[in-house]
Amino acid sequence: MAWFKKGKTEEAEPPKRSKTAEGMWLKCNHCREIVYRKEVDRNNKVCPKCDYHFPISVIERINLLVDLGTFKEWDPELEPQDPLQFQDTRSYKDRIKAQQEKTGRKDAMVIGQGVINGRKVALCVFDFGFMGGSMGSVVGEKICRAVDRALEARMPLILVTASGGARMQEGILSLMQMAKTSAAVAKLGEAKLPFISILADPTFGGVTASIAMLGDVIIAEPKALIGFAGPRVIEQTIKQQLPDQFQRAEFLLDHGMIDMIVERKQLKEAVSTLVGHF
Repeated sequence: MAWFKKGKTEEAEPPKRSKTAEGMWLKCNHCREIVYRKEVDRNNKVCPKCDYHFPISVIERINLLVDLGTFKEWDPELEPQDPLQFQDTRSYKDRIKAQQEKTGRKDAMVIGQGVINGRKVALCVFDFGFMGGSMGSVVGEKICRAVDRALEARMPLILVTASGGARMQEGILSLMQMAKTSAAVAKLGEAKLPFISILADPTFGGVTASIAMLGDVIIAEPKALIGFAGPRVIEQTIKQQLPDQFQRAEFLLDHGMIDMIVERKQLKEAVSTLVGHF
């Protein structure tokens, strides 16, 4: 009968998630908790649940360390060449061009002069966003130039690392930077000028095996992953399970590899106190 004729029912569409809602939350890389993005931002990009320090940009890092408006960059125009004409799935030239367009930088190192609580310092900051902060010939050259200027003006040198290590696309030219930068910072010791190394997450490979671990004082951010080879590579090589939290900053502090662990919000004051003793 027509009275009981059932009309077609349309299936309800699932509610659309707004882009705003999706961007409001993020998952912590360490504790895996979902945290409110604005709360993380207010806390200097530190997880409110577990104190994990999220990666921050070079500009955020500089602003965190030096007095506002005092940083003056040196040699921003230096950019890498490709003498080996390296090619994998893409040419090295194409990779560099893409990274430069993405970051607005010529390479993975920013150097310059700033002021920390009234004292002039030379500052070198790795940019992990540029090819994983890998150290090639430009990165090494810029560190050496920063050392030269620190020597000339008798300033402390502050290095902030976040790097996957040597840049494989530059081959032996990249590996040479380990010796080159190590020899450069040795001059600071001869001149009785402080060299403070700050290790951020992650710091690995040839950077760890050279300049990162040569500071007069070596500071790490909480839970930073620091080492030479990655834990999976080590386990596959030695056929053993590694200790819990192996290569985390806390493990390295317990085993005498670093001197201090300092939270991001206290970093500027810690560095200021240290350079004040020299």
